Amino acid sequence: MKYYLIVNPISGRGHGERSIPEIEAQFKAAGLDYQLTRTEYPGHALKLAREAEGCDVIISAGGDGTSNEILNGILESKRNGSQPAMAIIPVGRGNDLAYSMGIPATVTDACKCIVEDQRRRVDVGRVYGDNFPEGRYFGNGVGVGFDAVVGFESLKMKWLTGFASYIVAAGKTTLLYFKAPRLKLVTPEGDHTGEYLMVSIMNGIRMGGGFYMAPESKPADGKLDLCVVNQVRRRELLPLIGKFTKGTQKGDRAVNFLRTSQVEIHAIEGSIPAHADGETVCEKGSSIRIELHPQKLEMIYQPGLRD
Repeated sequence: MKYYLIVNPISGRGHGERSIPEIEAQFKAAGLDYQLTRTEYPGHALKLAREAEGCDVIISAGGDGTSNEILNGILESKRNGSQPAMAIIPVGRGNDLAYSMGIPATVTDACKCIVEDQRRRVDVGRVYGDNFPEGRYFGNGVGVGFDAVVGFESLKMKWLTGFASYIVAAGKTTLLYFKAPRLKLVTPEGDHTGEYLMVSIMNGIRMGGGFYMAPESKPADGKLDLCVVNQVRRRELLPLIGKFTKGTQKGDRAVNFLRTSQVEIHAIEGSIPAHADGETVCEKGSSIRIELHPQKLEMIYQPGLRD
């Protein structure tokens, strides 16, 4: 088999570049036939994955942004022959897609997982919005409202990384974004209208490196898990955020869960800030549409880790 390793050298404040010697040592010890390319600019990983030919597995060594680009490159490619599988070595800030897909957290264990080559087919979502009118695939989830603003704020931080940056950004967002827009959610199972502070549309489990938006979600069950948070008073925000860090928000009077295969979200009052796997979908959108594509991608993972 042929492996194509795409490394984002600046992921995790340079963790991507620093991880290369260990990755190569493990691959060489296992006798893997691989090619390594470093990304050079935003969107480069997508282009590399889309144009890759003759490889059986494309490996993302980066964070959620790099993995999202490679996922889209694999699925958008018009290559001849079969679609390559995807693998991830998580060296970014949040690494939520890797976590949700059942991939080990360390470089050593993620490389071992690739060598062992256990695979499964997983669901993939697609979102349509202002920045992606033709659609963008996502593997982990779409964040609408408070969650999206937390992501936008965390990206502005140059002095923190990982989960800590999202915690600080969440605290800052309680001051910036506390008036919920009035939204209408349209699903095949029924419509829902209300003042929703946050709507997380999850194929995976968590966002922001440690916020468990959908603790019971499974990426191969043919359904999206929606976590909908109603308007709460500002003083209730921080305790509620604490529940999300533990995945214990189920049962809170402000939180509802829905399961569906597609959803449209329309702003009746206010606007929609949204991201997909950390990629900005819109900052002040009027509507977005999300659909699930079951069993769309073959992923290398560690059985039993989060099945």
